[in-house]
Amino acid sequence: MTAVIDPTCAFAAVSGADLRVPLVQGGTNTYANFDYAASAPALRQVTDRISQLLPYYASVHRGAGYASRISTECYEASRGSVARFLDADDDQVVVFTRNTTDSLNLLAGCVPGETVVLDIEHHANFLPWTRNGRRVVRAAATLEETIQRVVAELCGRPAALLAVTGASNVTGEVLPLERLAHIAHLCGARILVDAAQLAPHRRISLRESGIDYLAFSGHKLYAPFGSGVLVGRRDWLDAAEPYLAGGGAVRTVGVAETEWAPAPQRHEAGSPNVLGAAAIAAACDALAAIDPEELVAHERALADRLRDGLAAIPSVRPVRIWSDSPDSVGIVAFTVDGYTPGHVAAYLSAEHAIGLRDGRFCAHPLLTSLGLDAALRASIGLGTTPADVDRLITALTTLVTTGPTWTYASTNGHWNPTPETRPLTPDPTGATPCLLG
Repeated sequence: MTAVIDPTCAFAAVSGADLRVPLVQGGTNTYANFDYAASAPALRQVTDRISQLLPYYASVHRGAGYASRISTECYEASRGSVARFLDADDDQVVVFTRNTTDSLNLLAGCVPGETVVLDIEHHANFLPWTRNGRRVVRAAATLEETIQRVVAELCGRPAALLAVTGASNVTGEVLPLERLAHIAHLCGARILVDAAQLAPHRRISLRESGIDYLAFSGHKLYAPFGSGVLVGRRDWLDAAEPYLAGGGAVRTVGVAETEWAPAPQRHEAGSPNVLGAAAIAAACDALAAIDPEELVAHERALADRLRDGLAAIPSVRPVRIWSDSPDSVGIVAFTVDGYTPGHVAAYLSAEHAIGLRDGRFCAHPLLTSLGLDAALRASIGLGTTPADVDRLITALTTLVTTGPTWTYASTNGHWNPTPETRPLTPDPTGATPCLLG
């Protein structure tokens, strides 16, 4: 499908779309957000759902008052929205967490054996698996050879779990999840997918793909910070010790012994984040209502526009993991000859009101294997417009042809304009940023 898109229009309404920010040289410009892979702004449907729920905000599961009943119903109904969004199987449960990292650490305490991971993973899907034995497969130059290395590792020695990303948080390259799930099951393992970067861009069917466990964060899925989900098969979750010990995770408590509740309550001790669960549910409902083919076509049109524009700029180098990866989400990584990534990001922000990410992206082993100390990452989302992409291309072209107009300095590894003329605290009226004091 070829998308025909208005250069000034976003695919969906997101918070902050009309945000204007100051420039070091004076004046303001509308903020061009290319940092969706770090945190996506909330969808309008999400902020509306939160506003509707706030007057009824109360503790769940423990109150007979009307507000508590409303909050409880909303919290539990939110599980259904997540399950429908992911097409979860009947024996898979939805556990609400703080974020993807929290979800993966929770599951790591439930896995009855070793876990196989790739060296391309975000730290959230790399570090937690050490407790029961982590076996690392190094990525090859091609995706196909990498998959064969996974097969050899899984079939050469039994493992309980294969933990993989759905899409690289550095380059956006998508892994063949259905194929990997089939391989894992043939070798006697289950599969966990870190879908933090995939879920905002692609529809996922747990039922059809054979994925056993999946995690994502609300703040990547157009909901606010502080909420995430782990969805997966019940047996490991029910057999494991509770992630946290406390109220809400129990059936009965005595002086000498405790009877723990089954999942999901078993791993949700304490007062839950009701607004966070409702926000994730609203985001899932909103994304589920979008035609997936239209969404992919729109995103690919923007990503192709960006990649083609970068390819036309001398000294801009794309960053990829594999030479044969057939698909990627709207994440584009690159470097600029003659400039450190931090310098480029500071210039784009200060002089052009463009926000993107620089650094190692919590994927140090991957950057090391690519021979990079750092890179730049421009990520596209529902609020990105073709005009935003053109602004980024123009700003980078100006950088490599004439250089920045301001001076910049690195302090403790962080690049900043010198002098910094922009106020860096928000205006309480919402008009423009202001200085306090």
